[in-house]
Amino acid sequence: LLITGEYAVLDGALALAVPVQRGQSLRVQSNAPTDCLHWRALDERGHCWLEASINLRHFDIQETNDPPTAAGLQNLLRAARLQNPDFLTNEPNAAVETRTDFPRAWGLGTSSTLVAAVAKWAAVNPYRLLADSFGGSGYDVACAYANSPILYRRTPNETPEVRPVAFHPPFAEQLYFVYLGQKQDSRAGISRYRAMAGETQSLVVDLSALTEQALRAQTLPEFEQVLEIHEQRISETIQLPRVKELYFKNYPGAVKSLGAWGGDFVLATSAQSTEETRAHFNDLGFDVFIPWNELAL
Repeated sequence: LLITGEYAVLDGALALAVPVQRGQSLRVQSNAPTDCLHWRALDERGHCWLEASINLRHFDIQETNDPPTAAGLQNLLRAARLQNPDFLTNEPNAAVETRTDFPRAWGLGTSSTLVAAVAKWAAVNPYRLLADSFGGSGYDVACAYANSPILYRRTPNETPEVRPVAFHPPFAEQLYFVYLGQKQDSRAGISRYRAMAGETQSLVVDLSALTEQALRAQTLPEFEQVLEIHEQRISETIQLPRVKELYFKNYPGAVKSLGAWGGDFVLATSAQSTEETRAHFNDLGFDVFIPWNELAL
């Protein structure tokens, strides 16, 4: 989850990102009983939502239940082979099974964890693989490999700056993740940012400073002030209303969008008890309410 720096992270802003306790696994079985690559993707309930038979020579899709998703997988595998020409060239067949342990609609990085897993499998640079396939800033790929919160900054090179940080604020028990129930298309959000942002250098400087302030905050009011300034700065840039204005006008704490605006999770602060805070959001129809310490790694 991207706590600070959304959008501007694309242009080199320093961002604070937090890996979560849930993820995705990839298991490869060589010498599978097929003459191609057989791919199955399972959700957190064990339901197979993607199945594809893929020719190993050029990664052509032979059969699938989801052509658009399979096309994205095909692009990813082809990009991996461009980096490593030996990737799957000597395998007559193989079977792959991926499994997430979170609902795919939550937007917790189904694509980015897949990029990270395939990059590890193919022994290639994950950030170049991301750039050649799904695109994006790469912070979520960095989180897929991280065991703690990180500071992340893109660089002109293929590999970004990634620095583990100790972000365990004394007010962590007053922070909550709330799912808005609207899966957000990150690429659409990026396109809007590119169309609306204009000159981004001042935004990069401002959000980098706010990231540092968020790390230094020792009290909840300090942290809330950073979140509110951050929200206002992004709102002015992409010309969209803040999420608090849209859904939580009367909420006493701060509410901040995480990642592309308009869906997925928000970060909420509260001076009330967890039970009171949960009840507030549940009464508004937001049932997925997760305390910080139950999701953040």
